[in-house]
Amino acid sequence: MKLSNTEPIKPQRAVVVGAGMVGLSTAWFLQDAGVEVVVIDREGVAAGSSWGNAGWISPGLAIPLAEPSVLRYGVKALLDKNSPLYIPFKVDPALWRFMLGFARRCTMSTWRKTMASYVPVNQMAIAGFDELAAGGVTAPTLDAPIMAAFAKESDSGGLIAEIGHIREAGLDLLVETIDGAALRAQVPIVAGDVEMAIKISGQQYINPGEYLKSLAASFVAKGGQIKTGSAVRTINAADGGVVVEMADGAPVRGDAVVIATGAWLPDLAKQFGVKVPMVAGRGYSFSVPVEKSVPCPVYFPLQRIACTPLGDRLRVAGTMEFRNADDPIYQARVESIVTAGRPLLTGVDWDNRQDTWVGSRPVTVDSLPLVGATKVPGVYVAGGHGMWGVSLGPITGKLLAEQMMTGKVPAALAPFNPVR
Repeated sequence: MKLSNTEPIKPQRAVVVGAGMVGLSTAWFLQDAGVEVVVIDREGVAAGSSWGNAGWISPGLAIPLAEPSVLRYGVKALLDKNSPLYIPFKVDPALWRFMLGFARRCTMSTWRKTMASYVPVNQMAIAGFDELAAGGVTAPTLDAPIMAAFAKESDSGGLIAEIGHIREAGLDLLVETIDGAALRAQVPIVAGDVEMAIKISGQQYINPGEYLKSLAASFVAKGGQIKTGSAVRTINAADGGVVVEMADGAPVRGDAVVIATGAWLPDLAKQFGVKVPMVAGRGYSFSVPVEKSVPCPVYFPLQRIACTPLGDRLRVAGTMEFRNADDPIYQARVESIVTAGRPLLTGVDWDNRQDTWVGSRPVTVDSLPLVGATKVPGVYVAGGHGMWGVSLGPITGKLLAEQMMTGKVPAALAPFNPVR
């Protein structure tokens, strides 16, 4: 395939491959700009990493994954099967090349540079959700602080230092340190021997599955199409437009295509010059019944456990596991979350787990998303958000739609150039 940098043509009809938060947001904003849009997904809406995640809209915590403390976790991950970061100790040259490249970037100087690239989109993230709500997405976004809790006060130094670095990068955070008694007065489910918490205000959360259904419904109500049940076999781009060849069924044609397939993005995008290494950082979750209401998300940074209230149940999420995106659920990872969580929460029926889930978060080697044009006119990608696909999906989708309609790269997207 001949690669070209020809000026893009404003699309009249676009195809978006992937019906997760990033793909549907991009489709919604393209449609809002007057484009006819069809979304394709091999399974369905929110079938990938969008459904079972913690659902936090937490731009205050959307930061580069590559930072110095990760190296310590990496060593532990090879020695401790219950570590929140799990790296299978096996022969996998591609994974180890990725891990070495990732490790080289785990320095404060690189973190600061990468964080500077996140700040502009972080500052606009909640406004992206506000625009979706104003345009007809009815599922609620709930205002609530995130309580980052520590069993031992002495363990909080890392997060306190991190908050300082985030502020230095130019992102305002409203935080308050509270003791264990004040924490339990606000969140009674927290165990009695948890000593303190850092309350991070100005954040939001959603029920991600319900939100994606509402986003899809808004898109369809305005004339959008969602085609599911067949995988994309290949994408062909030529002067006459883009042809998406399906494994089953007729091809889908458009003036432009957006590849938003999460951890599977390289399978389709590499032929268009997208070479940034990416792996699946798999996260696990399940829900459990609770005796007391939980008013806000609770995070245990040391254990890397994120808890989100969903009705009368609590979604408990955790783990960063580097395995193949299509591998089955490994029950041992679920058990490691339960083992770590039991001492931290009370009134939880840990044995009554439902909705056990694993999702593959797309993690790039440099901790930056891939959002923008490829080397082939009419072909764009939107992915690689790592753990921040929910928080940043709407705003990066809006900015990508702007780029596609104007031919100009918004300043906030420039660092996310997918052919960097």
